[in-house]
Amino acid sequence: MQFGFGAPVSGPLSSPDNLARIAVEGEAIGYDYATISDHVVIPRDIEAKYPYSDTGEFPGRAGGDRHEQLTAVAFIAAKTSRLRLVTSVTVVPHRPAVLQAKMLATIDVLSKGRLVFGIGAGWMREEFEALGVPPLAERGVVTDEYLNAFRELWTNDDPRFEGRYVKFDNIRFEPKPAQKPYPPIWVGGESGPALRRTARIGTNPQHRLDSMKRYQAGVERLRRLTREAGRDPAKISLVYRVSSWGKSLPARADDGERRLFSGEAIDIIADLRGFRDFGVSHVDFSFAGATADAMITDMRRFREDVLAKV
Repeated sequence: MQFGFGAPVSGPLSSPDNLARIAVEGEAIGYDYATISDHVVIPRDIEAKYPYSDTGEFPGRAGGDRHEQLTAVAFIAAKTSRLRLVTSVTVVPHRPAVLQAKMLATIDVLSKGRLVFGIGAGWMREEFEALGVPPLAERGVVTDEYLNAFRELWTNDDPRFEGRYVKFDNIRFEPKPAQKPYPPIWVGGESGPALRRTARIGTNPQHRLDSMKRYQAGVERLRRLTREAGRDPAKISLVYRVSSWGKSLPARADDGERRLFSGEAIDIIADLRGFRDFGVSHVDFSFAGATADAMITDMRRFREDVLAKV
């Protein structure tokens, strides 16, 4: 099992010195990967509820600095040597398909094959409108078509594609990604469309996976859909994001089962061991702190007190 942390790309800790230090120290402490989030702009007024918080409040709407995701990934790649770089998640419809494929291939080559392409279809209508991309209502079909175009560009020496949103032929696309046939793709989300697209399961209050019983049921659904798609479920990795943990969480989920990652360190260790035995390959955690020193201290303590004992 591998463990990751969220690299701050917004707020005070996202300054060049802080971000570089957190990434370098996280690698030295022994974390396997860093996740980097994606928003190009934050609208001042957001109508939709944020799907990944209990309140529906988007945590980044207060404003402040926020870096462009793929540029930040390249920056972190240049500061580290072993850390894998997970886009978590890239909103696929937000960037033109051919340009996006090129940026991702470049990152993978220059990082010597450390990119993991985490993807999502997006949720914020106002951001789609500000970027001038296909409308939010079409995000699912746009995402699927872009992914097909990416694979064509990444694997074919004479790439050709004709879809509703993407068309190209008679072009050279080199270099290909360092990883073959292309970087791992992790799909964020637990809804029906996301599971059908999926190589990743996370947490979402609209499709709660906050107890082991719920998580196992979600995975079984994923495996069934994988078999129906003609793929081997054993080749689908399971990844889980832990946004909060410890005594601040209620001991029980609202299905009456134990809430995952609540309680003392010994309880969190038991949850991680249960995940490992169930076949979860990656778990990442969000760390906070008013300063880089505070965040790094928290990361180191958690690594020593919890992760090292799994």
